[in-house]
Amino acid sequence: MDLNMINKQEYIELMTRNLPVLRTMLHVSQAELAELLGIGRQTLVAFETEKRTMTWNTFLSLMFVFSQRKETRDLMNVLGIFSDELKAVYGDQGSVK
Repeated sequence: MDLNMINKQEYIELMTRNLPVLRTMLHVSQAELAELLGIGRQTLVAFETEKRTMTWNTFLSLMFVFSQRKETRDLMNVLGIFSDELKAVYGDQGSVK
């Protein structure tokens, strides 16, 4: 699968809609997650309230952060955020403990 064939906007929208739930499952505040990502808390709030569209790099950063815990990784799989298409490009993070 070629990265250019992946509908990045679709994945960004899925992440955006589910960002508050994933963040809550990770037990981190907006400020803590924003710091992990290297962005401001207000930027993260704008993503969560769908007032701003995240970049693909931010999406990938969130995907990496959420893939570190089984619960959030599994939810991303169920929600289609970390789909088979992305696994083909980036590898399956299922082995992360």
